[in-house]
Amino acid sequence: MKQKVIGKQNNSKMCFVCGMENKLGLKAYFYEMENGELVATFTPKDIHQSYPGRLHGGIASTILDEAIGRAILMKDEGMWGVTLELNVKFKKPVPYDEELKVICKITKETSRTFEGEGRIVLPNGDIAVVAEGKYFKMHVNKITDVDFTTDQWFNVEDHNDPKEIEV
Repeated sequence: MKQKVIGKQNNSKMCFVCGMENKLGLKAYFYEMENGELVATFTPKDIHQSYPGRLHGGIASTILDEAIGRAILMKDEGMWGVTLELNVKFKKPVPYDEELKVICKITKETSRTFEGEGRIVLPNGDIAVVAEGKYFKMHVNKITDVDFTTDQWFNVEDHNDPKEIEV
């Protein structure tokens, strides 16, 4: 079912997942959906492979971890998820050189932590990888003493940004 995009999260310069200047990174975009889910889109390349034609499982785990951990930004732009636990299950091989989606949501929240789940969806709609994670809520200025929000955290305007996404 298609859901309306209600917001787009920022990218950074050098993050492996969302960094626009990271030559080896995934350059993922994150969209906030009207149903409360967060959707990431990315197109992995051959440098992200394990076996020929297949995305490395560690990279699949990385994008799921990032997406679930970012879901808290939908509630508080200054709050981040710091991973406490991540459980990943691989169901199908994940290709590269094709646009993939990660769909995630928060499933439980306390004042200090949150839990979430996510899935990597193949272009044909099949679910390839699923994950559940638990995260500690932490304000960005307690994670790093570098104020990256000033010059390394920005919204990437793109005329190709979707207005709706199949979730």
